[in-house]
Amino acid sequence: MIYRVRHVTHYEYEKPVSLCYNMAYLLPRSTPYQNCLTSQIRINPSQSQGRRRTDYFGNTVYHFSLEQPHSELVVDVTSEVLILDSKYARNLELDLEFGVTCGQALVQLQQSRDPELLEAREFVLDSPLVRAAPELRDYARHSFGRDRPLLSAVRELTRRIYTDFTYDPESTTVATPLSDVLKKRAGVCQDFAHLAIGCLRSLGFPARYISGYLETQPPPGQEKLVGSDASHAWFAVLLPGEGWLEFDPTNDKMPAEHHITTAWGRDYGDVSPLKGVFFDGGESQKLKVSVDVENLQGQMPLAGTY
Repeated sequence: MIYRVRHVTHYEYEKPVSLCYNMAYLLPRSTPYQNCLTSQIRINPSQSQGRRRTDYFGNTVYHFSLEQPHSELVVDVTSEVLILDSKYARNLELDLEFGVTCGQALVQLQQSRDPELLEAREFVLDSPLVRAAPELRDYARHSFGRDRPLLSAVRELTRRIYTDFTYDPESTTVATPLSDVLKKRAGVCQDFAHLAIGCLRSLGFPARYISGYLETQPPPGQEKLVGSDASHAWFAVLLPGEGWLEFDPTNDKMPAEHHITTAWGRDYGDVSPLKGVFFDGGESQKLKVSVDVENLQGQMPLAGTY
């Protein structure tokens, strides 16, 4: 399946900005289940400098600067991505009562010298936005019996977050700590991904944050509105012997052909779509974000590259 994703970020400043430096995680990466076919990034007004690089986690990051006064900034990214099939990307009704147990996984993670497991240990450590805590361990603990398959346990945790928490964009901000999310029992996809990661790390399991997009469908009989899609977030856990497996607690799913990965890291702070610094600009700014995810269904891919 091939998708075209267009993500437009539009800033308007109260007063002209004299200089800005920015870093964008908006170019989808290639993974075992996804190939990024093309990506184009357009900056208006024209950037003074721009370059792309691969970061520590293997993501594609784009750096750019504007060194002339400007009252608005538009970052317009269009990508086309081929989504492949995953053997685990199925309906949650599948029987996942197999594979390494929680106890076996912990032993392997602590004792194995396998390079993949050694590398994964950094995702057990605290990160700026996700810290292990007793209340997170207590929330997750009863799903993770020592003799229970880890895959089944993580699926249950995913379903519990989906059931116990309410999706409410007004309940949290980027800075809301996990302790507040746990108390309010509400948040957005970023919060739910962070919550699952915090629970897993509190129990000793490596977990990472994934940013990307999700194809959405309008209600029956209604047309899809332009720009109505949004960025999305989910998480992955390392299953020894199988690799990293992904779960989406916002939708109670294992990501399949409708999930498009942009980047992954320890938490949202590692892969936020656009961040930077600017000089002047006044005391306020307006931000508008528009996202379109289009299923091309056999159309010819867009020509071009970065």
